[in-house]
Amino acid sequence: MYLTPQRILLAGATGLTGEHLLDRLLNEPTVERVVAPTRRPLAEHPSLDNPIGPLDQLLPSLHGDFHTAFCCLGTTLKQAGSQAAFRAVDHDLAVAFAERARTLGTRHLIVISALGADSQSRFFYSRVKGDLEASLRTQGWPQLTIARPAQLLGPRLRPRLGERLMTPLSRLLPGRYRGIEACTLARALWRLALEEGEGVRVVESDELRRLGR
Repeated sequence: MYLTPQRILLAGATGLTGEHLLDRLLNEPTVERVVAPTRRPLAEHPSLDNPIGPLDQLLPSLHGDFHTAFCCLGTTLKQAGSQAAFRAVDHDLAVAFAERARTLGTRHLIVISALGADSQSRFFYSRVKGDLEASLRTQGWPQLTIARPAQLLGPRLRPRLGERLMTPLSRLLPGRYRGIEACTLARALWRLALEEGEGVRVVESDELRRLGR
C-alpha cells in the first residue's frame, strides 16, 4: 500500500459508481487531493478540486502531478440518443481523458469497462467496451487496471426500465455474471489503487465483489 498522500484524478464523479468512489477518496487519510471535473458542481470539500464544464473542454486545462486516475465514465444508448453519441462518451471521451492523464505523468489508470468487453463482439455495447480496452492498452501505461463489472446495482436518478426488470435476476446469477452493487465496486476500485504492479490487469466481476467486501 502507498503510505504517502496521493493525488487522484477522477472522471465520472457524478455517476452511480463515481459518487461512491469520490466519497471514499475524500475520506481516505492518505489522499491529499482529488481533482474531479464535472458538469455540475459537487459538494465542497477541502481536499476536492472540482473544475466545472464539459470534460472534453476541460481536459487541456487539467494540470497537476497525479499518481492514480480513475475513469468511471459511461452512458446508455437511450441517454446518448445514438450509437455514435454513445461511442463518443464510452470510448472517445474515456480515451481522451486517459491520454491527458498519461500526459500529466500519471502512473496508474483504473477504468470501468464491462463484463463481456470484446472488440470482436456482435453486440454493440460489448464491442465499444472492447475497443476502449484496446485503445487504452496502446497508451503505454506503467500500470493499467481494467475492471469488468456485471450489471451495476444501486439507486439511480433516472431508473432504467430494463435494469429494474433485470436486477432481481442479476442477483441470482452465478460467478462473474451476478450483479454488483456500485458501492461494492467503488470499494474494489480503491483496493486496486493500493496495489503496486506493472502492466495490464483485467479484473472480472466476481473478483471485484470479493475485493469490495
